[in-house]
Amino acid sequence: MLKPPSPPSTLVSAKRARPRRSKKVGILQVDLALQGGGSHGAFTWGVLDRLLEEEWIEIAAISGTSAGAMNAVALAAGLMDGGRLGARRVLRRFWTRVAELSPFHHLQTSPLAAALGPASAWLAPWLEPFTQAATQWSSQFSPYQLNPLNLNPLRNILTDTVDFERVRLCTKSRLFIAATEVRTGALRVFDQHALSADVVLASACLPLLFQAVEIDGEPYWDGGYAGNPSLMPLITDSPADDLLLVQINPLHSEQLPTSASDILERINEVTFNASLLKELRTIALLKQVIADEGRPGHHYRQPLFERMQSLRVHLLDGGASLAPLGAASKTNTQWSFLTRLHDLGRDAAGQWLADHGQALGKHSSFDLSSMMAP
Repeated sequence: MLKPPSPPSTLVSAKRARPRRSKKVGILQVDLALQGGGSHGAFTWGVLDRLLEEEWIEIAAISGTSAGAMNAVALAAGLMDGGRLGARRVLRRFWTRVAELSPFHHLQTSPLAAALGPASAWLAPWLEPFTQAATQWSSQFSPYQLNPLNLNPLRNILTDTVDFERVRLCTKSRLFIAATEVRTGALRVFDQHALSADVVLASACLPLLFQAVEIDGEPYWDGGYAGNPSLMPLITDSPADDLLLVQINPLHSEQLPTSASDILERINEVTFNASLLKELRTIALLKQVIADEGRPGHHYRQPLFERMQSLRVHLLDGGASLAPLGAASKTNTQWSFLTRLHDLGRDAAGQWLADHGQALGKHSSFDLSSMMAP
């Protein structure tokens, strides 16, 4: 495990309503922003699995969307039922149950599968026709036609693996879950005290696959359309000054998409990154304005300005390693695939800690100016 960084030299304002650091000696509080991305969320599972091994890092708050929301509630429930080891255990249990959704799950885990080799190699030719057929059907019919009973297997997985009462009462970390109001297109961020299986399903509700999830009479779709994830709750309502964004949707595309499938894939990536890019650019602009004022340590009338001045931003970018897998792989729930993503996430987190861990508590390791429009 890494050695904790030394305390930052910046003085803490006595007027702040919340402490900036944990009262525990040697512990640094960090906020996590977790993107959605279907089964690619298993990459984030690996990241969390690795971060939980670092006892000097305390997760103060999490903002999550879609798969990021599922990782968040699993982690929170586990923290309240066994601490760090409990969180790692519940996360693994959740993704194990997700793998059981695969129609070939038992075949993949049989002795025959071990003899045949990695499932992704020999199952792919068999799965491709089913995937293409499902895509074609979903483009022709709505979930209200294809799934009139509104069955969602993720509901059972969530209720079986996550104790939402523990999540709502979690004192180890605060949670913020994003969903999109269908009628207005507005972002709604649910505080942890309002969390339920319905809220998490709303955050992960892709409108061509599932019927809108109603909460208090309001229908919701996937939170990725309006906040993937939403960063502002972490800035305004968390005591931590370090914010780590776990990015799983690629920001950049090296090649111009020309085929219909590649174009749709890139549209998907752009759409689900748009709200995040807007927030990052807003944060970059505000920090630039504050820096141009040249008044470090100034007591601003607006608490938001003080928070922005002290905010340190970090990025763990998994997009580069996940992009070659393609958007279609976001529906791949094979256990061999999920564990491969988990291992990629663990390795990425370990590398990030080695490269940037010492920046925590001191300075940003991500250049926000790169988000500014030219």
